[in-house]
Amino acid sequence: MIKFENFTFYYPDTRNPALKEINLQIHDGEFVLVSGSSGSGKSSLCRCLNGLIPHFYGGRVKGKVEIQGLNVLENSTNKLAEKVGVVFQDPENQIVTMEVEREIAFGMENLGFPKSLILKRIEETLDTVGISHLRHKNVHELSGGEKQKVAIASVLALHPEVLVLDEPTSQLDPKSSEEILMLLEKLNNELGITVLLVEHRLERVVHYVDRLIIMDEGKIVCDGKPREVFNDDLPSKIGVAVPPIVKLAKRLRKEGFPVNGIPLSIKEARITLSRLPK
Repeated sequence: MIKFENFTFYYPDTRNPALKEINLQIHDGEFVLVSGSSGSGKSSLCRCLNGLIPHFYGGRVKGKVEIQGLNVLENSTNKLAEKVGVVFQDPENQIVTMEVEREIAFGMENLGFPKSLILKRIEETLDTVGISHLRHKNVHELSGGEKQKVAIASVLALHPEVLVLDEPTSQLDPKSSEEILMLLEKLNNELGITVLLVEHRLERVVHYVDRLIIMDEGKIVCDGKPREVFNDDLPSKIGVAVPPIVKLAKRLRKEGFPVNGIPLSIKEARITLSRLPK
């Protein structure tokens, strides 16, 4: 479980908190989407989960964060890395070696895993992520989507219970983005890994997730199932990029059409529209 209790954080030399009185629980096995406008606190929330806040960034902290029973403030980033894997927006900033296989081994070597276990985990992870054919490739020869898969594989090899991804599709084309999101769905469904995904292009991902959290000015302002959150007009009012199909359904409802529910995918939207009177 991920647990924030009355958590507030100020970056060094700032007067306004980046996170304000965060109270949040994410249960094991949930697939959670976090969104909000630029500067709303999404990335800061992620940085708390692997200890970058406060161990790397410093600053002032109030309250408590726990990850799988570990107090983030009291445990090192190395210890937290065994529980939480974090994938950033740009895989180039996360990849540190030249070869795919070496990259997957790197984190395990740093944590002192025995060689036999490292070799076993490399095989497992390559197969799970579907990149066995890339194992001996130079990282710089890979596409953006392939690099992002390598970054995910490198943290999965540590067998984290929680996977946190900060806008992992922002620099990818639609096909590569879809492949990454389908991989996350597989990891969540088949391995039971808790997934916390930060993304602002909600139409790409909202139909995959169990829960949607909206942030604004460092606070959580909406938290619930995606259809419940989109029933509220607040996300649109604070600049969240609500999916066009959601906007259409709500507009039709306001104009008196009997629209039942909020569609989250093109398939659902087609079914909903086909049921409307001609």
